[in-house]
Amino acid sequence: MDATRLLYMEDMQQTEGEARVVAVEREDERDTVVLDQTWFHPQGGGQPFDQGTIEGAKGRFRVDEVRFVDGVVRHIGAFESGSFSPRDAVTLRVDADRRSLNARLHSAGHVVDMAVSAQNLGWIPGKGYHFPQGPYVEYDASIDELDVEALKNEIEKAANGFVEAGIETSLRFMTKSELAAVCRFVPDYVPEDKPSRVVFYGDFGVPCGGTHVANLRDIGHITIRKIKKAKGSAGTVRVSYDVG
Repeated sequence: MDATRLLYMEDMQQTEGEARVVAVEREDERDTVVLDQTWFHPQGGGQPFDQGTIEGAKGRFRVDEVRFVDGVVRHIGAFESGSFSPRDAVTLRVDADRRSLNARLHSAGHVVDMAVSAQNLGWIPGKGYHFPQGPYVEYDASIDELDVEALKNEIEKAANGFVEAGIETSLRFMTKSELAAVCRFVPDYVPEDKPSRVVFYGDFGVPCGGTHVANLRDIGHITIRKIKKAKGSAGTVRVSYDVG
């Protein structure tokens, strides 16, 4: 099966568009629709999956879950009416409110990283969790010699300074060898054999395949809830945040 074209990688603000059906499958009492292209973001990179509907002349499909498997996006859910056949033209409608919240949380995680970077701590970015249920970013770092409460306030102040500045988001695609010139940290898992997408807030670039706000003002206020050592992981510091 050919790889799905990931339209959200090209335009993160669009939540409605057209596609053609590649396959309809049924597994574990759930239906799966595969399309030639999609606006639906699958779960991954610390961001939840989109939800919404796919509708055509022959039926309407409710998208409950979206997964990315071997280059193919699988839209998982149930038919509310009718069904689809291969090559059918369909209209995709992503739940815009859910997408907006996920994009705000994901962007806020990157802004927290901008604020951490501005403290010149030398922390190395690690895992990001941008779900509504307790978002955070982790670092290879130590807080043993730091005033954690003062640091929390400084990171929050810096993060909201970036938000209030109204910095625009932009995208660029480049090879892994080019990333080091524009990103403060390049993960090992970034592929060598295809262009990577870099999300920029001004000149701050991060390799990322998620969805983000168009302008940092769209995030709203960022609160740093706490900074602490991650449980069961020596040398890992977790910065928990929220948006409002």
